[in-house]
Amino acid sequence: MQDNKLDLSFCIKEKIREINFHNLKIGGDKSFSFMTENNNTAHPLFALEFLYSSNNIIEEISSPNKADIISVKFDIQDENFDENEIKEFLTKVEKIVNKPLILRGANNNDIDKKLLPLLAQSINQECIIAFADENTFENIVPSVVKNNHILVLRSPIDINLAKELNILSIDKGISPDRILIDPDMGGLGYGLDYGYSIIEKIRQAAFDGDTMLNMPVIAFIGEESYRAKEAKSDTFAQNWGQFSERSVMWEISAASAMISAGANIVVLWNPKSIEVLKGIV
Repeated sequence: MQDNKLDLSFCIKEKIREINFHNLKIGGDKSFSFMTENNNTAHPLFALEFLYSSNNIIEEISSPNKADIISVKFDIQDENFDENEIKEFLTKVEKIVNKPLILRGANNNDIDKKLLPLLAQSINQECIIAFADENTFENIVPSVVKNNHILVLRSPIDINLAKELNILSIDKGISPDRILIDPDMGGLGYGLDYGYSIIEKIRQAAFDGDTMLNMPVIAFIGEESYRAKEAKSDTFAQNWGQFSERSVMWEISAASAMISAGANIVVLWNPKSIEVLKGIV
C-alpha cells in the first residue's frame, strides 16, 4: 500500500536543541507540535510549582503527584533574607524529592541577583535555575555555569530581545545547550495570544536555522493563569460554573495552548491540571 504521509523534513534546517535533564528529554523537536508526519517525537514535560512561603511546603512537595519536575518559587520579599535558612531548606528538599528540580527566584531583580547565585551554589544536584533577564544575567550566569545548572532566560514577549539575551549570556560563558527560553506570556484572557505567537515565531526562526533561538521553551503557566480574577475568585455568577473546577480549567486551557505553540516545559500550580494534560498529550 502506498504511504500517503507528507514528508516535510526538507522544511527544517535546524531542530530544537535537546537537553538531557536527569534522563528527561527537554526539546529535540524536529517540527511544530504534534506533526507526526514529520516524525516529531518530542513531548512536553510538566512541572508542579510550590511556594517557598507556604507553611506546609515540605509536606506539599513530598505529596504524590504526576509531575515530571518539581518547581519551587522562592517568593521572598526581603533583600536581607536568611541564607542559612534557605540552605537548610534545600538540604531537606534534596532528601525528600526524587524528581528533578526547578529553583525559581522572587521576580525581583535586587533579590534575584543575590538569591539565584546562592541557590546555584547550595544545591548538590543539577537543577534548572529560573530566571535571568537583561538586568540580572551578568550576576547570575557565572554561578550557574560554575555549578553546571541549566538557566532560564526571560525576555518580554519579543523575539529580538530573546535572541539578544541568549547571545549576551553565551558571551558571558554559558553554553547554548544549557539555556531554556522563557518568552514571558499572559494567561488566558490576559494576553495569551501574544505568548502563543511569540513561541511560534521563536520556533520558526529555529527551524529556519537560527542557532541562537533553537533552545527549548519553558512557560510558567500556573502563575500567569492564577493572576486572572476568574481563576482566583469565587464571586462570579453561577453560570460561570463551580470555582474549583473553573480555576483548574483556566490553567488547563492556557497550558494546552502553549503546548500547541511548542512549549517544551509547562510549569503548573494545580496537580489536577497535570493529570488532565498528560491524558491529552
